[in-house]
Amino acid sequence: MKEQDKGKSGLTRRNFLTLTGEALVAGGTVLGMGSAADALTAKPAPAAQNSKMAAEPFWGQHQGGILTPQQRHTYFAAFDLPDAKREDVIGLLQEWTNAAARMTAGQTAKPFAQDASQPGPDGGEALGLPPERLTLTFGFGPTMFESGGQDRFGLKSHRPEALVDLPHFNGDQLLDTRTGGDLSVQACSDDPQVAFHAVRELARVSYGAAQVRWVQAGFMPGYGPNETPRNLMGFKDGTSNPAPGNPHDMEKYVWVGHEGPDWLQGGSYLVVRRIRMALEHWDRMSVGFQEQTVGRHKYSGAPLGSKDEFDPVDLDANDKDGNPIIPDNAHVRLAMAASNDGARIFRRPYSYNDGVTFTSERWPPWRQGMEYDAGLFFVSYQQDPRTGFIKIFDQMSKLDMLNQFVTHNGSGIFACPGGVAKGEYIGQRLFSG
Repeated sequence: MKEQDKGKSGLTRRNFLTLTGEALVAGGTVLGMGSAADALTAKPAPAAQNSKMAAEPFWGQHQGGILTPQQRHTYFAAFDLPDAKREDVIGLLQEWTNAAARMTAGQTAKPFAQDASQPGPDGGEALGLPPERLTLTFGFGPTMFESGGQDRFGLKSHRPEALVDLPHFNGDQLLDTRTGGDLSVQACSDDPQVAFHAVRELARVSYGAAQVRWVQAGFMPGYGPNETPRNLMGFKDGTSNPAPGNPHDMEKYVWVGHEGPDWLQGGSYLVVRRIRMALEHWDRMSVGFQEQTVGRHKYSGAPLGSKDEFDPVDLDANDKDGNPIIPDNAHVRLAMAASNDGARIFRRPYSYNDGVTFTSERWPPWRQGMEYDAGLFFVSYQQDPRTGFIKIFDQMSKLDMLNQFVTHNGSGIFACPGGVAKGEYIGQRLFSG
């Protein structure tokens, strides 16, 4: 493969709508349902004027999309490699690297060819759109290293000890069609179409090597940079996250260091969970009960007994009757590092809304019927899932009051390698080791 198509000129998403009519006609461009006259007089989207400022770097020590200031939309996909050989996987990762570098820079997935008889540079639905801070984060699942006792790609000896199969947690109702995967790709962007477009194009270039196993779209509200977003239950979500601007915390809790294999250093472990919320059930509860369940005041975000969102959580505070102000089984108490031997993870969650489906509630009154298939797409990064997510969630799955309102029905764990240097491809150190 040539180095990321260096030196090739290509159609960019940003310059497409500024091309002259003569260039479009000469290129034989076919424009969907719109007329050629409409295309020739179209103007760039306003956001495109600042597209350079909206581009996140692809190359670097760490993959983008982990500590990147969180974008408003995500599109996650897990892929299987059913019939691929080792050389197919390497070729696929090279193709993905090339396409990802182009798309995060606001270009089409492949260079533009002046030949209308050939497939286009990509599907075209993001033409004219700026990068909108697009990032693409790649991961390798346990089954890429070993599946059914088979060393599929000669990688078994390189499987990190920390890349364990997630245990079955209390209350799990995991669906096979929303769980696992050999490879993962998470696209994040401030525009949902840009995020979807990126995964769509990676899936397109993977034909013959990989196939989509499951996907999940997510969103977060457009609060200001200093505001903590709220989840669909109406509570602020992410108040106690480690600060991404604190290098010490990131080295301690997020990045894999010398304790991990060489190919993974500078990377992290990704755990995703699709958590359906029984919103109809939740909405019937009083605000006071909701606050006791979560352990925070709903509107201010402050810990119970405090006034401000970022006040310390006092787990030892009691009311006048000697009862804990934050209940023993409140979500916040069980999630705190102090309740988990200091364990912390870096959370990057999104809400999701996939319409309605027929469901049966897990708790009284055990209502059955059409309910929202909506909730939280939980995304977390950590240095070691055994001392991170697994440590924290084991007791939460058994004791958390919130469990009567949520059901985990999708799951995945992936090792995300370190960043990519120009001239390399994603995971190259794994395959060359």
